[in-house]
Amino acid sequence: MKQRIHYVLTNDGVRLAWAEIGRGPALVKAATWLTHLQDDLDSPVWAHWVRFFGEHFRYIRYDERGCGMSDWEVGDLAQEHWIDDLEGVIDDAAVAAPFALLGISQGAATSIRYAVRHPERVSHLILYGGYALGGNRSDDPERRALFNAVMEVVGLGWGSDNPVFRQLFTTRFVPHGSQAQFDWFNALCRRTTSAANARALLWARGEVDVSELLAQVRVPTLVLHASHDQIAPLSQGRALAAGIPGATFVQLDSHNHVLLEDEPAWGAFCEAVLEFTGRARAGDATSALPLDGLTPRERAVLALLCEGRSNAQIAWQLGVAEKTARNHVSNLFRKLGVRSRAQAIVLARGSTPAA
Repeated sequence: MKQRIHYVLTNDGVRLAWAEIGRGPALVKAATWLTHLQDDLDSPVWAHWVRFFGEHFRYIRYDERGCGMSDWEVGDLAQEHWIDDLEGVIDDAAVAAPFALLGISQGAATSIRYAVRHPERVSHLILYGGYALGGNRSDDPERRALFNAVMEVVGLGWGSDNPVFRQLFTTRFVPHGSQAQFDWFNALCRRTTSAANARALLWARGEVDVSELLAQVRVPTLVLHASHDQIAPLSQGRALAAGIPGATFVQLDSHNHVLLEDEPAWGAFCEAVLEFTGRARAGDATSALPLDGLTPRERAVLALLCEGRSNAQIAWQLGVAEKTARNHVSNLFRKLGVRSRAQAIVLARGSTPAA
C-alpha cells in the first residue's frame, strides 16, 4: 500500500496535512493526540493501526493543527476548530457519503459532534478510548488532580533534553509497552509539536464536554474501551455507550490507551470493527462460496448479493461507483449463467438455480 499525503487550507488559513492509504469503502479518523503522517508508517505504536485500516478501507487521517506535518504556528488551538478541520479534510478528500467515522481518545468528541451535525453522512461511528468529559471537567476529584499534574509537567519539561518529563506522559499511554516503544513515543513528543502547543492542546482536551450531544446521535455506533485505560477511565467508555441510543459496547482487556500489536486486545479490536462495518461478514461469506472460477472481486459481489445488498450498497462496500457495481453484477450473472439475483443466491448456496 502506498500512502498519499495532501494539504488543505482551513477557513482561518491553517494548512492541514491529510493522508489516504488503501482502497475500499472510506473510513475517516478524526485527529488524535501525537501523530505524524509520515513517521506513523514506521511507528511501533501506530504502524499496525495504519496497516489494518488500510487493508480494509480507504483510510483517511490527518495531523491536527499544531502537530505533525500540519502547521505548528497557528495561534488558536481551541477545540472549537476540531469539527471544522475534520469537515475540511473530508471535503478536500471528496469522501462520498455515507462513510465510517473513527474517533480515538479526544477524537471521539469530534466524531460525535460531526455525527450529530451530519447524520446522513455517517454510516458507522466507531469510538475507541473516548470520553464525553475531559479531565478538567470531570466530577472525579482524582481525575481532575491528575490532569492538572500532567499539565504542570508538560509545561515544565516538554521541550527538555531530559526525557523524564515525557516519560510520565508516555507511560500513561502505553504502560505495558516495550522499551523501544517507550523510546519512540518519547521522541515523537518532541518531533510532533512544540511545548507551547502541547500545553494548549492538552488544556483543550481537558475542557471537552459533549455529554449533552450523546442522546442526539442517530447513527450505528460501536464503543470500544480498554479495561484499565489510564488516559480515559473505563467509566467514560461506558458513559458513551449508555448515552448513545443503540450503541454497542466492547470492553477490551488492556492497560494501554493505544493498543499495541502484540496484545490480544488488538485482535479483539480488529475483529469487532470488521464485524460492525460488515467487512468480516462479506469476507467470510466469500470464502465459503462453493463456486470455482470466480475472481476475488466476483466472490465479494456474490457474497454481498447473498446478504441482500442493493447495487448502491455493494458500491459503497467495495468503494466503487454505483455504475461499476452494476457492471460487476451483470458480469457475474453472465459468468454464472443466471438471469436474476435470486438465481445467483440459490446457486451460491449450493442448490440448482430456478429456471
